[in-house]
Amino acid sequence: MRNLSRSLALPLALALAGCSMTSDSPVPAAAAAPAELMKWPALLTRDRPEPNETISYGDAATQKVDLWLPKGKGPHPTVLMVHGGCWKTEIADRRIMNWIADDLRKRGIAVWNIDYRGVDREGGGYPGTFLDAAAAADALRANAARFNLDISPLVATGHSAGGHLALWLAARPRIAADSKLRTPDPIRIDTVVSLGGLPDLELAATPPGSGCGTEVIEKLVGPATLSSRNVYADTSVPRLAPLGVRQVLVNGRQDRIIPTDYAYDYERKMRAAGDKVSVRMLDRTGHVELIAPETEAWAAAVEEIQKALRK
Repeated sequence: MRNLSRSLALPLALALAGCSMTSDSPVPAAAAAPAELMKWPALLTRDRPEPNETISYGDAATQKVDLWLPKGKGPHPTVLMVHGGCWKTEIADRRIMNWIADDLRKRGIAVWNIDYRGVDREGGGYPGTFLDAAAAADALRANAARFNLDISPLVATGHSAGGHLALWLAARPRIAADSKLRTPDPIRIDTVVSLGGLPDLELAATPPGSGCGTEVIEKLVGPATLSSRNVYADTSVPRLAPLGVRQVLVNGRQDRIIPTDYAYDYERKMRAAGDKVSVRMLDRTGHVELIAPETEAWAAAVEEIQKALRK
């Protein structure tokens, strides 16, 4: 656990400390701030639970998936999980989700917790980061029978940048045939629960941006000035609307990393396109609380996950 704490806590603190709320965020003046929001060490210095299996879907160190299996023979309802960290491997990897993955395992839900090459790794960025996420997700279908996983319905959940990727995975059938990100027969996702996500890359690239900064978006989608393609057409979720799946955004009102208006703006755009989208904006909640299993925020996410899985 100490290695995880050292490798993640400092990069997270440096990369995510600078976010400020935008001036037009719909935050009521009466919203009560907590005495103290959770900080990363409060999560990362805990004893870290371990998965049941680790499966490789490629040769790179991060092209792996951790499988969390409940007790019993199954079939096990399953959640596809995606970590955040500003799409940078240096900031976070799949292990940052271990605590909530373990919580779902204890509740009788299997978790397929994917990893991918970040924009700071060889082969990451466009299209590698996206193709990794897609391959890792599709590997769930290939392994479902082996581990007796029930993937219908399938819920995807992701935190922060992982919220974007979870929603993007659900949008894959909408990607144009001539895109480098188009792959045949993508796994079907029925519901997405985004935890403090950045689903609209165009908004996230607009100053002042989020705690991830705006420069990382160009690394993720590629520089528009050097390409004739529309860099957001196959990468930013609102450009792929309607997804045709239920989407729930769980966000913290006091989140200093992700501005609250990101969730409301996304909800407005996707509803206008015909999608079923709802926002659960929780008071006394920052960014870390969203993936800490004892919090009100995670309880709200679990409620949505169980509802979607019909448990």
